[in-house]
Amino acid sequence: MRFTREMVDDYAEKLLIGLTEEENKMVLDEFEIIDKNIDLINEIPNISEVEPMTHCLDDFCFELREDEVEESIEIEDLLSNCDVCTDRCVEVPKVVG
Repeated sequence: MRFTREMVDDYAEKLLIGLTEEENKMVLDEFEIIDKNIDLINEIPNISEVEPMTHCLDDFCFELREDEVEESIEIEDLLSNCDVCTDRCVEVPKVVG
């Protein structure tokens, strides 16, 4: 699937980040580079037979820790750092039209 100018404009509108013509072209140029790289990867022989990795290093080891209940900070102490709060809700400035 190739991205089009209309697709980029539609996504930008849904994300409430209107783009200029120049920004739209920049996004399309970046997607074109990504598409070319994906095409190169798809040209690798037998790529569909390669098992997906969970980590890039073969010798990667991990241990899951036990879930342990830890003491946490009292909510009132946390809210004391806020400029404006009402009934345990923090008020923040409006950032979207």
